[in-house]
Order: sequence, then C-alpha cells, then structure tokens
Amino acid sequence: MNILNARSLSKSYGEKILFSDISFSVNEGEKIGIIGINGTGKSSLLKILAGVDAPDAGNVVSKSDTKIEFLSQNPEFDPEATVIEQIFKSDSPAIKLIKEYETSTELLIKSPDDQKLQKLVNSLTDKINAINGWELESQVKTILTKLGIHDFDFKMKVLSGGQQKRVSLAATLITPCDILILDEPTNHMDNDTIDWLENHLKGRKGALVMVTHDRYFLDRVANKTLELENSCVYSYPGNYSYFLEKRMERRSMENSLERKRKNLYRKELEWIRAGCPARSTKQKSRIQRFESLEDDISNASTTSYELDISLSQSRLGKKTIELIKISKSFGEKKIINDFSYTFLRDDRVGIIGNNGTGKSTLLNIISGIITCDSGSIDIGNTVKIGYFSQNSDDMDTSLKAIEYIKESAEFVRTSDGSKISASQMMERFLFNSTMQWSYIKTLSGGERRRLFLLKILMNEPNVLILDEPTNDLDIDSLNVLEAYIEDFSGIVISVSHDRYFLDRTCERIFSYEGNGKILEHTGNYSDYKKFKEISLNESQISKEKNQPSKDNRKPRQDRLKFTFKEKEEYQSIESEIENIEERLADIIKKMDAFSHDFEKLNSLLKEKELVEEELLYKMERFEYLDDLNNKILRQS
Repeated sequence: MNILNARSLSKSYGEKILFSDISFSVNEGEKIGIIGINGTGKSSLLKILAGVDAPDAGNVVSKSDTKIEFLSQNPEFDPEATVIEQIFKSDSPAIKLIKEYETSTELLIKSPDDQKLQKLVNSLTDKINAINGWELESQVKTILTKLGIHDFDFKMKVLSGGQQKRVSLAATLITPCDILILDEPTNHMDNDTIDWLENHLKGRKGALVMVTHDRYFLDRVANKTLELENSCVYSYPGNYSYFLEKRMERRSMENSLERKRKNLYRKELEWIRAGCPARSTKQKSRIQRFESLEDDISNASTTSYELDISLSQSRLGKKTIELIKISKSFGEKKIINDFSYTFLRDDRVGIIGNNGTGKSTLLNIISGIITCDSGSIDIGNTVKIGYFSQNSDDMDTSLKAIEYIKESAEFVRTSDGSKISASQMMERFLFNSTMQWSYIKTLSGGERRRLFLLKILMNEPNVLILDEPTNDLDIDSLNVLEAYIEDFSGIVISVSHDRYFLDRTCERIFSYEGNGKILEHTGNYSDYKKFKEISLNESQISKEKNQPSKDNRKPRQDRLKFTFKEKEEYQSIESEIENIEERLADIIKKMDAFSHDFEKLNSLLKEKELVEEELLYKMERFEYLDDLNNKILRQS
C-alpha cells in the first residue's frame, strides 16, 4: 500500500540543480536505499521527504496520520541534557508521558504535600499503565547499550560526535512511526554495532528510507534502490547487488543510444559545414534539430566511475616502516602494549576495533603526529606518507577546487612515464569542468572530502594512511579510491568500519582486542570474522575439556557445544526471565496501589530500576546462549 508520494520534486542551490521534476513513491514495508555521488542532493531529498525542508517545485503527499521519524546527518541536541533526557525529548506520546511523569516526580520530591502534584502523578501513572509505558525505559537502555552508549547520565556535550549521533539514532529508533528516514546511520559506528543495526532494521515492519555508503548494509537491508544522477531519479526494485546489475544494463543501453546520436550529429555537422542555405522551412527545421542535438550531447553525462590509469608513486626502498615494541597509554587507559611489526612494501593493512580503543592513535604514531610512550619507530629514508585523516577543516574554502589541487601539483605521472594534468585527474575523481572552477565553500561535505583525498594522492605518496576513508564519501567515490588502491604499488594502512571496503582492499587485519592488545591476522575482514568465530568456539571447547591443544598454542579444533555451566544456564534462563518480568509487573502494580504514598512510590521506583537492569542482563545473556544453541543445531 502506498503511504507517501513525491510528485515532480525540484531543488536547486544557486545555479546548481540537484534534481529536477523527479517522482517516486514509498510503500508499506519498503526499505529504500538512496544512492548517488556527493552533491546530487541525497540529504536534501531526505529533508524534503521528512518535511524539514521545502522543494523549489513539486510536493510530497501522505496521509494526515502518517508518522515520520528523521535522523539527519548532523542532528541537533541540547548540550546540557543527559543521554536519557535527550532521548525523552522525542515527540512520541509515550515518551512525553514518561518525561512529564519524571519531571512531576522531581517536583513532588521538593513539595511532597502539594496535592495538585500528587493528583498529576497519579493521573500520569494511570496513563502510562494504560499504554504499558513502563517497558519503554528498559527498551531505551537496551537500544543505547546495543549502540555502544553505556553511560546514560553523561551530558551530551561530553560525548564524541559519533556518540551524539548514536544517541539521536536511538531516540529515532524507539519512536513509533510509519516511515523511518535515516541519513548516513552507520557513520562512526564499529562493525559489531553495524551488524546489530542491520538486523534491527531488517526485522522492523515499517517503511525505511536511508542514505548510506555501506554497500553490505544496503545489500542486506534494502529491497528497493533509488539512484540520483544528472538531476534525475532511477528506481530499481531490489537491493544493492540488483541495482549494480540493472544500472549496468541501463548505461549500456544509454551508451548505445548515445553512439547513434553522435553518428547523427556528425552527419548533421557535415551538412551544416557544407554551407547549405537556410531558406526553406525544411532546412530551418534541420538546423534547429542540429542545435537541439548539440545541446543534448553537451549536456550528456561524461562522469567516470573508475580510475582507468595506473599512477606513479615515489620510489619506496627496501627499508619501510618498522614498529619496535611500541606502547601508548592515555592516563590509565592502555591503547597499545608492546606491539611490533615491520611493514612489507606492498602491505594492505586494515585496522579494526570498537570505538574508543585507539585505532587512530596508531596512525598518528606512524605519521609522527604523536609519540609513543616506549619502544621506537624506524622509518626508511624513501618513505613518503600521504595521510587522509578524518579532519580536513583547515581547507581554504575561498579557493576554487582546481586551485586547491594545483597547490600540490600541476601534473601527476603515470606508471608508463606520461603525465596527466590536475584537471584530468579531477575528472577521474568525479569533478566535472563546472565543479573544478567552483569555490570550495560551495561544495558539499562529501565533495570536500573527495577533494582532500585527491590532493593527497597528487603528492605521489608511497605509503597511504587512511583514517575512516568511507565516512562522507559516496559509493562511486569509494569505487574510484578502491581502484586506485588496487593499482597502488606502495603500503596502504586503513582504519575503517566499512566491511566491503576492508574486504576489497585489505590482505591483513590488525584487530584491537582491548587493554592494548593488537591481534594480527592474514586475510581480509570476512576471513578475520570466520577466524574469530572458530577461535571462540575452540576456546570454549578447550576450557570445557581443560585440555591443551595439539601444538600447545592454539585451542584444539572440535565441534561446537555448550559448556556444562552454559547448558544448565540455558535450560533455566527463560524461566528466570519470566520470574523477573513477574517481579517487574508486581512492582508496577504496587506503584499504582501506592501512588498516593510518595515515600513508598520513590522506593518502588528505585527497586524497579534495579530489576530492569537485571532483566536487561538476562535478556542479553539469553540472546547469546540461544544463538550458540542454534549454531550447534545447524552443525548436527
């Protein structure tokens, strides 16, 4: 069933046309991924669908009772609010009730004899009971925990940018709605959190419209794809893999039509050059047709989506980068502990780990931005590092894009010794002639990131260090970067949460395991995940049997099974959860019964919070044991 219609939408910023006269619909249960290079208006389209912004022309039509929740790329928040308070700022009726209840309860603590406040608290208690609203707080904490937010009383201003967005995402996810609109929800998330969000959205019943560069995420969640290109929208009834297949077919057909049009143009051009007099109506019509054909060809897309040249790099000698027993801590937090590694000349290393474990610290040590506490780094004389950091704020936005690139070099060499101009390189990185002469301040955030990346590559580094390169880069830009890395003859070191990018570009993984331990693994990200699953299973089996492995170093490979304690726990945990839920229900009934006794009510609230925490732990434990049980069943 159709729940939203976008009709003949157009949007421009100054002379730049984002999209023109586009139309599409959103149906119940559809999970739509929107794709397009940076600057095509993906975020602007989401804002229009959410009602945050208005189109220049056209309109968005939906039923009056259709509820839409929107997560913007840069959500607004109250810096003085705690995490829980920020969540409760939602317009959801249930959340409003709980927020009003908490506020009224706080006032009642200060004025316990205020009869109006007592009646208000009683009334709110009844309303919350009627909609089972007491479960909502537990639900909020569960989602926050899954998103990596554990300190619910921290103020928003002390959180990192990524944490702030995840709090906003949690508020969006818990609010009931018909259409959920998400702008880059996976940015600044670690891989485990993305896995959870992926499964959560796949199981959600309502419609979903999202912009994301995470190709695995799109492939597993989306069932419809919209592509913004050349101010138009193209619809594909499938996920990312289906989109790639059908886009190739569409472009092949367009190229065939373009060849026919160019052949006709050449014939018409010959006729025009022959100087045929434009006297008859037929001749005038032919001239008009030629002029129209000329406009069509000049406006046709010439966008390149792959780097079809092999660029030269500065010569890298035998001596590269050697890390010798380096350690680094910040206060009591150990980031790197006694880590050693010698980079090979063609190494492709991906660095992964949970947020806050210090992945970027290793990049900064290698780049010389910070020093290690102990150990040493030995860097060869021929090493030339290009560092694509997360911060490109020092970019001079008063420059034109091509002026910024030419600050590094007018030309870049290819592996065969020929030269390519800065302008030609910009074209290969999806900057057409108009964009090249645009001021940087008029470019989108993603376009600036792509420009920053190109400037680094123009310096011909032989060691490329990439810190979260997929953040704010569109999929086509990532394809260009991946093609560049494929032909790159030096060392590439990447910190990334993008599983597709890691699989395509990495041949070795450094995994931050906690407490400064870094695990090395040969293979890409998917290889590493399989290795970790096998290692976890073997470790459990080894502990259960209390036997050393054959080589006295690794747990013995065996079939997956429960330990004795896990088996006992799994058999009883569902009844334990039921008992806890009954206790929670009993507390809520008591709260209703003692709604006029403020001291008793306050005591029950504290008891309720402790029971909810116990319930949350048991439910997470059950989720783990049940998943393990399913794996055991599958192997039998």
